[in-house]
Amino acid sequence: MRRVILVALVAGATLFVAGCGSEGRDGVSAQAQPQRATTASAAAPASALAPLARADRFDGAAAFALLREQVLRYGWLPAGSAALRRLAVRLRALMPRGRFEAIPGHRGLRNVVGTVPGRRPAIVIGAHYDVEAVPEGFVGANDGAAGTAAVVTLARAFANAKRPRGARELRFVLFDGEEEPAGCTPFEDCGIRGSRAYAARHAREVGALVLLDYIAEKQGLSFPREQGSDAALWSDLRRAASATGVGALFPAQELSGAVIDDHTPFTQRGIRAIDIIDFDYPQRDSLRDDLAAVSRRSLDAVGEAVHLLVARLRVRRSG
Repeated sequence: MRRVILVALVAGATLFVAGCGSEGRDGVSAQAQPQRATTASAAAPASALAPLARADRFDGAAAFALLREQVLRYGWLPAGSAALRRLAVRLRALMPRGRFEAIPGHRGLRNVVGTVPGRRPAIVIGAHYDVEAVPEGFVGANDGAAGTAAVVTLARAFANAKRPRGARELRFVLFDGEEEPAGCTPFEDCGIRGSRAYAARHAREVGALVLLDYIAEKQGLSFPREQGSDAALWSDLRRAASATGVGALFPAQELSGAVIDDHTPFTQRGIRAIDIIDFDYPQRDSLRDDLAAVSRRSLDAVGEAVHLLVARLRVRRSG
């Protein structure tokens, strides 16, 4: 469970929201209660479907098939489990120049990394591929499988496309150990293990990170910017989303607080990073986060926006 630190503005007063909650998925440890504090217009109606993208650079069908494969074939995938290690072998084979990178101090945990060559500093596109240790049987269709499927699909798309002259290096990283072990607190100490190790090892080589998390909710998908995300890079994302016809998913309103997630170790080292996360997800951290809660349409909409964002960033001469 990711941790959210909320500083909500309510009726002109500053409200610090804190409460109980289990340490859990996606880099949000719950010293502050995971809630969304936004203006009412920030969230999409609960029944709303994601807009259909006008672009066709991201293979939504392949991405959704990989999401389903993770849920149906591999099931419960807590960090360090045999099932997760089997999945890692499968994901490495799908990645361009796929390899494992061990996580120091955490035996058996490993990030899965793919690379498309180019100039540095590199752009990292990431997600976590482990899932919650609690409850037992949690499959994380949205919280784990969706981001993983999108990163792999983006990696394959860029690997198979002609590389523009002078384009930036792209790294596609699936982080292990994002979720904390059962009973371990606080989240920021027990979780985000793979991203912390990767940032520590590669910070000098990386110029930006785009993190994908909770991106395939079937209805009500919406991404206000959480305040740990770089504002300028988020504006680039919103422009890319508008150009692909899915701008409605990225409203101008912001989440009134920062999410501690796999982008946090990067921002702490001065690396520009954004976390694409719809934290207002009713099935969060429950067994209801299954295939019934996600859709190919949502996954495709986000994938198209991120594809265009990355395509633009990699040919930008500055930054």
